[in-house]
Amino acid sequence: MSQPKDKGWLYHPKFPDHWKRCSLYSMARWVNGLAFRDIQFSTAGRPIIKIAEIKGGISGQTKFTEQSFDESVRVKEGDLLFSWSGQPETSIDAFWWKGPEGWLNQHVFRVTPADGIDPTFLFFTLRYLKPHFVGIARNKQTTGLGHVTKRDLQNIESAYPDLPEQRAISEVLGTLDDKIDTSRKMNKTLEAMARAIFKAWFIDFEPVKAKVAGRKEFHGMPQELFDQLPDRLVETEWGHIPEGYELVNLDELVEVNPKRALKKGDPAPYLPMSEMPTRGHAPGSWEIREYGSGMRFVNGDTLVARITPCLENGKTAFVDFLPDGSVGWGSTEYIVLRPRPPLPDAYAYCLARSLPFRDFAIKNMTGTSGRQRVPASAIAGFKVVAPGKKLAEAFADVVGPLFAMSSANHSEMRTLAAIRDALLLKLMSGSIRVPDVLGGANGA
Repeated sequence: MSQPKDKGWLYHPKFPDHWKRCSLYSMARWVNGLAFRDIQFSTAGRPIIKIAEIKGGISGQTKFTEQSFDESVRVKEGDLLFSWSGQPETSIDAFWWKGPEGWLNQHVFRVTPADGIDPTFLFFTLRYLKPHFVGIARNKQTTGLGHVTKRDLQNIESAYPDLPEQRAISEVLGTLDDKIDTSRKMNKTLEAMARAIFKAWFIDFEPVKAKVAGRKEFHGMPQELFDQLPDRLVETEWGHIPEGYELVNLDELVEVNPKRALKKGDPAPYLPMSEMPTRGHAPGSWEIREYGSGMRFVNGDTLVARITPCLENGKTAFVDFLPDGSVGWGSTEYIVLRPRPPLPDAYAYCLARSLPFRDFAIKNMTGTSGRQRVPASAIAGFKVVAPGKKLAEAFADVVGPLFAMSSANHSEMRTLAAIRDALLLKLMSGSIRVPDVLGGANGA
């Protein structure tokens, strides 16, 4: 294949000597998505799969279409996708599509392995090459965006072993990925349970409605607490609420942007907006940076992105990843929430993920188009029903263990990911081979 001059390490990754050399492009068929127009969108049909959907799943910002297009851009669960344009460090990467069937948007390749190439091995090859993709994209970066073109893929010298070795590497790395995915699915269930309890107790008032209907108990609620609930709903300007409950501004129950001590120039955990999750409570990653200016937070705080389109996309995090006693920081476009006792920390996160809160925040955005944001003062004035001390403590008793289990799972996931990434580097570069890994595991 033709080689551009002075490519350096970016186009010459390290692979084991006994692997067969080839261009990366020749290892698969690369089909770019379509540039959809507004007139092709509808309220139903199949989703348009962009990098936002690949990283965050189908959301309220996802576009749909009822039209049909070439089969080459139809994406099905399990397809290998490569995002080739965007912010180099956070957007350019390989992914398995795990959502519903849809149509592929531009700036993403649908990657079909060539004969003799194991799909999972190709996925990990692309993951191994990410530093090279990032470097190539940075060299072309304009206004924050970079890209990796088909010409770049043709010029990257890749390599692969025979199929048995490909599959052995895939088995080692894929097993770790499967364990991570299992924990991720468990955390999705744990969060769904916590948010369902929050919605039932504090938004829909289902235990009170059950008592109004003559029921003698409510599943999941302590009997003593249920017995003390009112048996009547009263009408207010904000809808029906339990008799005796009080509507208050959010800042009476939750601190909005509480003060946190962090000196300018001090190294501290930094969470960029790009790593804020659109689903689930845990950010993708964080780093250590010297503090300059930005919102500060500690474990137990909830972070809400307040600027468009991050707010609409649901970027929200529960902070449980900091070392004990440390203060983290991030974008000035975060709003920090911290429940006042006796409400548990999880209350603010469940509230921030609730539909009434999100609708209120989006409707109260101000500013020029494209740079709209919700003021912290508006969030402070959001109306909530003040729960009594016993209800707050019961909620803590129920959801506390769910969040604790989720945090433990995330800690294990980070450990497994670190092991996987270390093995990926060593296996693909030839520093170790699969028998070395399996021999160590068998001897453990």
